[in-house]
Formats: sequence, structure tokens, C-alpha cells
Amino acid sequence: MPAKALDARALAALAANPGCRRRAILDGAGVNKAALASALGAPSVFGQSQFAFVRGNAFEAKVKADGGTELLRLAHEKLDRAAEPPAGAHVPDLTAQGPEGRTARTELALREATEAATAAPGAWTLLDHPMLALDVAGSPAFLEPDAVVVHPDGSWTVVEIKSFPMLDGAADPAKVGAAARQAAVYVLALERVAARLEPSPRVRHRILLVCPKDFSNLPTASAVDVRKQRAVTARQLDRLTRIEEIADTLPEGTCFSPELPAERLAAAVESVPATYAPECLSACELAFHCRDRSRAAGAVTRLGRPVRAELGALTTVEEVLAAARGEAGDPDDPTVAALRRAAALRAEALADAPVPVAAREVAPCR
Repeated sequence: MPAKALDARALAALAANPGCRRRAILDGAGVNKAALASALGAPSVFGQSQFAFVRGNAFEAKVKADGGTELLRLAHEKLDRAAEPPAGAHVPDLTAQGPEGRTARTELALREATEAATAAPGAWTLLDHPMLALDVAGSPAFLEPDAVVVHPDGSWTVVEIKSFPMLDGAADPAKVGAAARQAAVYVLALERVAARLEPSPRVRHRILLVCPKDFSNLPTASAVDVRKQRAVTARQLDRLTRIEEIADTLPEGTCFSPELPAERLAAAVESVPATYAPECLSACELAFHCRDRSRAAGAVTRLGRPVRAELGALTTVEEVLAAARGEAGDPDDPTVAALRRAAALRAEALADAPVPVAAREVAPCR
């Protein structure tokens, strides 16, 4: 099976759930989780439609037309009004052999653009689909932002081009948040490149989000501060267990090929512990499979991370109910005491509640 490379969207989702060893090993090995989920009988239902994909490509081409004239105008308007307006831009050729070659070519182009901005103030440079590398738990990930702008002062800005609209200057907050988390990964990767240059250029933490204006196909933009997302992503990626450590715990001969028999494939997947949460449903192709297993095991994680945090050492729904009924648990444990108090209040409320007419009519039939 061809390996599926990690992208910024996958890294953002991985960073949002760093305790999930299953996702870490599958992403690190380049496993196609969508094909894996289908083979397990729990196919994922989210993803970009072909129509949205084509529309997004057409909009991006429009934004970058004429050497990125419109894109640079938006960058000047939203991020750098004090600089000279872009009369034109240098758009270097970033083609090279393989992702490693493209990464090296991108780093060279960034160095040359920064030096040119220092030598000739007022020059703008646009890098169209550069390739960046980021080490993730010991496994390299190659990332491809939509664009990177080098400003006349030598600083760098990440550009995200999305096809969802901005209505009256504002876009869907959930979609903007997802774009910010994705852009934060690119910012981290750019900072790694900047650290290798002397002097180190500044990587701006305000990215340029370009979207269609209202219901038209005309581009508009907004500056989005990603400092919070960048800090969270960096901390979560640092917490990820190294892929080698996870692989060493697997049984010999473990294989995740979707072509394996269902029983063997399920056993291989279950050999790696997962940390399921409801948020996985919008970020991971294996979410439905993990949710089914979480329900079967009665795990409280399926109720959400806030609930899981409140329940302390109680890890299953049966343990929670037993503690609430007074059948198990230490009475001095604050969690157990709170559950028993809640159960008592619920019983009191139900005892005082009037029985509905429909229930009184049906009761004799039972």
C-alpha cells in the first residue's frame, strides 16, 4: 500500500489528541486510515467533496493569477500597510525532485528572498506552494502551505486560501478556527527554517486568510492571530510519544493493510491503545470504529474529555453508576461523594414529579 504523507490538517488533529497512540502509529506509518476504516466496517463519512475540491482549486488559481498581484495587495492591506505597496513580486521556481528536494529548494528560496529584501527594501516575494519539513515524534512530515509571503522587511507570513465565504467581513468561526490550527503547523515549520538562517528572520504569527467575498468569487482577506494555536500545537506535538517506542510494544508481524482478513485487521488495530473522544468524529477517519469499541467497553471517554476529567479514577460507566448507587467506591472520595449526592437529588426530584397522564394509562397494561 502506498504511504499517505502527513499533512498540516492531520498534524493539527494529531496534536489535538496527543494521547492517542493508535493515531500516532498509523499516521507515522503513512497508513490510509479511510481505507482502513472501510475495511473494518466503520467507514468515515467526512471529507471534502469533489465539487468543493474543484471550486477551491479554481478560487486559489484566481487569487494567485498575474504573479500573485491580488494576493500581495491583500497582504499589504491587511498585514503591512507601512511597507511600500507591491509593484510586482518575485515568484521563484520551487520545483525539485521529491519532497526532500523541494524542501531544500524552498529553504534556499526563503534565504535568497530574505537577503534580497535586506539589500533592496521594498521587494516582495511570493512562494507558491512551498514545501516545509517538520519532525513529528521522530518521523518527518512534509507540509505544503498554499503560499508564503516574504515582506520587504524580510519577515515571513503564511497564507491560507479557503473556499468558504466571508459574509460582511466575517467567516464561520468553526472554519476559521480549523484554518488557524492548520496554519499554526505551517508557522512552526517555518520557525524551524528561520532558526537555521543567520540572522534569523521573523515569522509572523498573524496569518493571511483569503476567502471569497460574500456570495461572489472575488477574494477578500482577514489577518488571523495564531499565537494561541501555535503554542498549543507545539506543546502537544512535543508530548507525542516517539513512533519507535509505540512500534516496540506491538506484537511481531503486526500489519495494518486493509487487504487483510477483517478479524486479523481488527486484532492489529486493537493491539494499539486509542484515546477516543467525541471530538474525534470531526478529525479522524477511524472515529466510528473507536466509538463502537468505546461504547462496548463502557468507557467514560465517549462522554467527552470534560466529563472524563471530572470522574477521576472511575473509567467505565458501570463504575460510575455503581458508585452513584452506593454499591462501590470510597465514600471519602470527592468524586464518589458528588455522584451519590447527585443520585440522591435525582431520586428526590423524580419522586416529587407528577406522573404524566400517558404514563398512568399505560402502567396497568404493563
